[in-house]
Amino acid sequence: MLKEFKAFVFRGNVLDLAIATIIGVTFNSIVSSIIDNIFMPIIGILMGGKNFEKMVITIGEAEIKYGLTLAAITKFLVVALFLFIIIQAVNKFRTKEEEVPAAPPAEDSKTEKLLAEILEQMKKN
Repeated sequence: MLKEFKAFVFRGNVLDLAIATIIGVTFNSIVSSIIDNIFMPIIGILMGGKNFEKMVITIGEAEIKYGLTLAAITKFLVVALFLFIIIQAVNKFRTKEEEVPAAPPAEDSKTEKLLAEILEQMKKN
């Protein structure tokens, strides 16, 4: 059972997933920092100097923190935009690779004759 578990853990897919998760978590902290420390203050200034963390509606004793929700939506949009740009770049690279024409087939009669002879020898053996 230990061998099966070891084979499962060290298969390429599991390692790839673990690495992707770690990169994703790290990327999330970078995006959160950029949003919280750069974009949200700028948006707050454009909205008349508002701090999104303090944007709340109080009803009775309940606080509806809509500013934090706006910050989360902004984070989502920035991440989605960044991923869109990355995917577009990858797709452009892939199409350039696919557009490279294949080499034209050899029209050398000597090559064809040699291949035919080799094929005949292989059939005999």
